[in-house]
Amino acid sequence: MSTEQFSQAIVRKPCYSLTSGITTADLGTPDFQKALLQHDAYVDALRLCGLKVTILEADEDHPDSVFVEDTAVVTDRMAVITRPSPKSRQSEVISMGKTINGLFQEIRTIEAPGTLEGGDVMRIGRQFYIGLSERTNKEGARQLVSHLQEFGYAGNTVEMEELLHLKTGVSTLGNNSILIDRRLANSEHFKPYQRIQVDSEESYAANCVRVNKYLLFAKGYPKSKQKLVDAGFNLIELDMSEFRKLDGGLSCLSLRF
Repeated sequence: MSTEQFSQAIVRKPCYSLTSGITTADLGTPDFQKALLQHDAYVDALRLCGLKVTILEADEDHPDSVFVEDTAVVTDRMAVITRPSPKSRQSEVISMGKTINGLFQEIRTIEAPGTLEGGDVMRIGRQFYIGLSERTNKEGARQLVSHLQEFGYAGNTVEMEELLHLKTGVSTLGNNSILIDRRLANSEHFKPYQRIQVDSEESYAANCVRVNKYLLFAKGYPKSKQKLVDAGFNLIELDMSEFRKLDGGLSCLSLRF
């Protein structure tokens, strides 16, 4: 199974109000200036990977708006505007819809009572895995699968516990490989793939992003890093400390297509 190739990405600048964003972490308040620097480094990394990056302006009305991945699911053939679960995030999709409208001819939407966040959606080839979480319900997943099937993709739901999003615990590495947290390691869905398991004390490292020839990887997780280096991956390490305080990971910060 070949690795999906990307040419573009969409990101949004952090807003000052991100310091009051939704979080279950107990890691302190994010440092806004540090978050800006970390976001700039992230954008530079996407460009190093060969992507044209569309940078949307900060949205002070939505503290979590830097996490653009939750607002849409994008593919090479179509896009789906999602419906985040928290009411404070639901109107984020309005501005994202306007951006997506200029980039995709085929656009679908998730409608109430469905909820769906892009962080719960992982693609491997033509197959999509959709985590059922506090943010994504069965109706939202059903609607997404229906939209995907219209364009020749397939979708399966994954029952989860303990994880905020599916991609909190598993990431595609390309070439039939995945990086996975112990909490998903025994899932029947992922047994067909070559699995690299992150160490239990490095669970945050399970969220990474394969972008063409590179793998964007959170800085500070040496055991998991070594496993990936030994497996032949070309890593770009990025400091994610301020976004981790908001339950955010590397994949959350962009839409890639």
